[in-house]
Amino acid sequence: MAAEKPSSKGQAWFCTTGLPSDIVIEVEDMTFHLHKFPLTSRSRKLHQLIAEQETNPTTSTTQRDDHQEETEEERDEIEEILCQISLLDFPGGSETFEMAAKFCYGVKVDLNSSIIAPLRCAGEFLEMTEEYSEDNLISKTERFFSQSVLKSLTESIKALKSCERVMPLAESLGITERCIDSIASRASSVDPALFGWPVSEAANENVRASSSQALWNGIGSTVRRKGSGARSNNADSWFEDLTLLSLQLFKRLILAMKVGDLNPEIVESCLMYYAKKHIPGMSRSNRRPSSSSSSSIASEREQREVLETIVSHLPLHKSSRSSTTTRFLFGLLRTANILNAAEECRSTLEKKIGLQLEQATLDDLLIPSYSYLNETLYDVDCLERILGHFLDGLEEERNAGEIEAGEDGGGGNVRPPALMLVGKLIDGYLAEIGSDANLKSDRFYNLAISLPEQARLFDDGLYRAVDVYLKSHPWTSEAEREKICGIMDCQKLTIEACTHAAQNERLPLRAVVQVLFFEQLQLRHAIAGTLIAVEADSARPSLLRRREEEIEAEAEAGAVQEGNSNAWRGAVRENQGLRLDMDSMRTRVHQLERECSNMKRVIEKIDKEGPREHNGGWRGSLTRRFGCKFKTQVCDSHEQAVVNARKGRQHHHHQQ
Repeated sequence: MAAEKPSSKGQAWFCTTGLPSDIVIEVEDMTFHLHKFPLTSRSRKLHQLIAEQETNPTTSTTQRDDHQEETEEERDEIEEILCQISLLDFPGGSETFEMAAKFCYGVKVDLNSSIIAPLRCAGEFLEMTEEYSEDNLISKTERFFSQSVLKSLTESIKALKSCERVMPLAESLGITERCIDSIASRASSVDPALFGWPVSEAANENVRASSSQALWNGIGSTVRRKGSGARSNNADSWFEDLTLLSLQLFKRLILAMKVGDLNPEIVESCLMYYAKKHIPGMSRSNRRPSSSSSSSIASEREQREVLETIVSHLPLHKSSRSSTTTRFLFGLLRTANILNAAEECRSTLEKKIGLQLEQATLDDLLIPSYSYLNETLYDVDCLERILGHFLDGLEEERNAGEIEAGEDGGGGNVRPPALMLVGKLIDGYLAEIGSDANLKSDRFYNLAISLPEQARLFDDGLYRAVDVYLKSHPWTSEAEREKICGIMDCQKLTIEACTHAAQNERLPLRAVVQVLFFEQLQLRHAIAGTLIAVEADSARPSLLRRREEEIEAEAEAGAVQEGNSNAWRGAVRENQGLRLDMDSMRTRVHQLERECSNMKRVIEKIDKEGPREHNGGWRGSLTRRFGCKFKTQVCDSHEQAVVNARKGRQHHHHQQ
């Protein structure tokens, strides 16, 4: 049956067929003025309700005020009402009923994924079955739902979103479950390499961002992921659609994904996108809410619920996305502290971060202390727990590796790259928190010694942290200073660090003596290594001497040309000069051995007598007791002699 175009006026909806309406149906706040025949021909429920009205008539006529003048348009709207029906709790509300009414009148309804679930529920509510009328609403919506919606990932997400309006009936009809199953199965075919990091912003915002900006929760504002373009944006679109789901539906979807053994990276990306959308501060776009969106900001309780849901469903595996996921996890941890989330939530985050701590940056580690019980600026306790999880995971990996390797698994001396990265991070963190005047020496000491010896190839970073702490805490006692300096291994300081430490007025006497001793020891080993190399070059002195005699004989006899003779004479002089240098270096090694023996005796005497001299006084005494010059003078004098000798030989060679 063809119908004229319907129209709505105010809160009333009319079908302008030219015939007066004979039925009024109320849905929510909308009144529909319709005709019985089109409705009863499609809907069994409406047919039954109208039949009940006719058996028990309650007819009424539209009343007008006798004093009101009627216009031509108003006279057209005067209709005799034979029955009136009110449909309470109609699925989808007045908008959905309007589409169902149009379908009854034969008006074409363009189906799409956003309205298919409400229309399917409306057909069920109105009993618009195939048995009652051919090609009815239920069959039409079911066909479109199966053949179009469930074949597409994005369309299934939109249909799932539309189920929220008709949740009780959609659940009983299985629409929700079918959408979730379709999304979970089709998401498994998505390549994780096609989508970028969800916490990063759009390309235009990345261009505008300043490189020095950082969010309050520690997430950098200028992070970009390579390859982010149209290809990545298309792959990310369905993640954006997921953020529109309610928390309850989203939880069900994530559970279905995990049960279906979906790639953990895809599950992780879904959670990250959802957190970015619903937790303020997780991205730059919602860090400064506009006036239009300020009213839609979730309450603190709702944000806490979203956060705890996200954390409880995070995969426990170690993420393979470099520092991006780690930065996101640190942002969640900061937000959890602000929202006072459950202890289990924060503990899960700390453990997850600990599994991939080597991917963090120094800015990530600087977690502000939000508790009134902590006097320090940064939450050192939290970092200690995270570091403990990292070391536990490292120990488990090492044990598992030894078990797999069997008899060949004896590589205990190998330095794991992750451990060395974390060692560098912790040294930088110690230097950063060392300037906090409220940081106790025991906290600093315990965190510094928590890492194993293999974590540091050199202790220069640790020395810098110690120097920063002593500079910011000048009131530290001598005993505490010696204890703090005891975390350093002077044998692992480079020459540059030793030179700085030897002149550092903040270090205690015992530490400086140790630094000087090992500095001289390093020089001795360096010179000894040079001697070994020189002796290796001159392993056959008799052959070299015999060769020199042959060269001199050839030169005196004039067996070769004059130019070649000059070259051979230069080589002979070069060898003679190297021999002299070797003798000089051997002599210097003996001198250094005597100086080291002298330093050992001085150290033993200082240990017995105790530190009686302070600051500038003990340095002069130290020089007098050693009876030797420090490294810079030793190296300079010896190096200058070698350089002068080589310059002399080169100058003589050029003159020839």
